[in-house]
Amino acid sequence: MSTWKRDMASGLIVLVPIIVTVWVVYWLFRFIANLPLTQTIGNPALRVFITLVVFVLLVFAVGYLMRTAIGSLVEAGIDAVMNSVPGLRVVYNASKMAVETALTGTSDLQTPVKVETWHDIRMTAFKTGREAPDGRKLLFLPTAPNITSGFVIEVAEEDVIETDETVEEALTRILSAGFGERDENPAGIPIDVVEERREADAEERPATD
Repeated sequence: MSTWKRDMASGLIVLVPIIVTVWVVYWLFRFIANLPLTQTIGNPALRVFITLVVFVLLVFAVGYLMRTAIGSLVEAGIDAVMNSVPGLRVVYNASKMAVETALTGTSDLQTPVKVETWHDIRMTAFKTGREAPDGRKLLFLPTAPNITSGFVIEVAEEDVIETDETVEEALTRILSAGFGERDENPAGIPIDVVEERREADAEERPATD
């Protein structure tokens, strides 16, 4: 690989993740700063800070309330109101179940596994810790690179292939569309050291008559 290609690749590997991270943080900052309830505050940074502080305090306050008898009554009342609306109850119950599973699920939650969807073709899925009525395991099969969409599949336990991957490794592969696959070789850009060494030796070798 020529020097300019190697330098360009090295620069892209360092800069692109930083640019993407900065863009996501900037988007979140703009989203929070433009919330209607805080528009009376002139400083955007102050709006974001106040919004985050209020949200954290609200989470702890509601969490503390849920430990009391009043909290149980309030939650039951909210559930009754939401379930009385035909279209809204589906979204409410699905989102509530997803949050409860993600925060208080079993140790199998989101454990990366592989399933053979077609002959000799394996796909990465995640355990949910739930089972279908017939005993099959419920797995979430995300799409790449957008993991917010995917499929809920029911698979027999003997068809689930356990892996030694962590959640971070599996998500990295999916989010990178396969380019972030774990490699046994050290990461980096290959450098043709042999050719460069030969050229250096040729320059240092004294000329002969």
